[in-house]
Amino acid sequence: MSAGLLRNSFKGAASAAPFVPNLLDQLPNAVIVFDGVTKLLFYANPAAESALDLSRKVIEGHLLSELFAENNALNQMIAEVTDGVTAAQRQEMVLHVLPNAIHHEASAAHVVIALLEDPALVMMEWFPIDQQLRSERDERVTQQVEANKQLMRNLAHEIKNPLGGIRGAAQLLEFELPEKGLREYTQVIIKESDRLQGLVDRLLAPHRKAHTVELVNVHEALERVRSLVLAEFPKGLRINRNYDTSLPDILGDKEQLIQAVLNIAHNAAQALSEEIRRGSAVIELRTRVARSVTIAKQRYKLALDLHVIDNGPGIPDDIRDRIFFPLVSGREGGSGLGLTLAQTFIQQHQGFIACESRPGNTDFHIQIPYRTQEISA
Repeated sequence: MSAGLLRNSFKGAASAAPFVPNLLDQLPNAVIVFDGVTKLLFYANPAAESALDLSRKVIEGHLLSELFAENNALNQMIAEVTDGVTAAQRQEMVLHVLPNAIHHEASAAHVVIALLEDPALVMMEWFPIDQQLRSERDERVTQQVEANKQLMRNLAHEIKNPLGGIRGAAQLLEFELPEKGLREYTQVIIKESDRLQGLVDRLLAPHRKAHTVELVNVHEALERVRSLVLAEFPKGLRINRNYDTSLPDILGDKEQLIQAVLNIAHNAAQALSEEIRRGSAVIELRTRVARSVTIAKQRYKLALDLHVIDNGPGIPDDIRDRIFFPLVSGREGGSGLGLTLAQTFIQQHQGFIACESRPGNTDFHIQIPYRTQEISA
């Protein structure tokens, strides 16, 4: 079978039986098919589209070397398969994805190269070998954060009642003081009580308001975030849109989603103070669709894939693993609640939020699953 015939067979199968998807399309691992001699690509399954951040139409016609950086181990595997030394090869290696390299880093992957029916046709399948480790890490962090949130909620309730008593006692004492000059001390008590009351209210806020669900246009929510951040930082900051406008609406609480992304973007803007002063600060809001994702051990066909990326100094090493914990802040004067609340809101949408940071690139990654009624709608 020639490359052209195989390509037509893929398209023919899809058109002849639209309700029986191509088997390769259903694989959770990324798969591409290319000519073993010219290394010209003509097929990619949805997982490969997501991994390469390119549509199938764009991938078709590319050379393999235009998708991946030069890799001697990969070339050797392909050569052994196409030369007939073996029908298939598998190996762990580091893959460097070239398109949109700013969003892709080198990743360790398990790669399989196999010969198809026609000896000229080669299939490459790969998946990240750190996926399971990352899943375990995310689950462990989620459990830790959940335990911390429960502790903080209990602590907030314990603080709330005596705090009101302290404030009331300070007010009564203020009326009894013979000298007005002494009242500045009771004012300190009252103001600090009010500040702590505000902190307690913020800790309890996500659990007071009912979680309302409606169809939300993600990009309308992001535009709201963008306008709010730019209103506070009108000079020296650029917020770039990198949207997939074909994304369907998602079921969720619009205000919670706005607040979650706003907390992240606002933190990013505050961390970019030096870059804002130089006029080089950039935040990117990026949306894509992720296919065949697993969140909290639940498999979903589609998910919203949202990134908030900034070019700031990065998160300090000593707090990087604790940034979602309550009262942890890398900024002087910060309350350490913004990211905690963001994670709470995202978790209430059955999603997850993670962060990877290095100097010049901090990427907050959010995934929220599309549920069955959204996909059918």
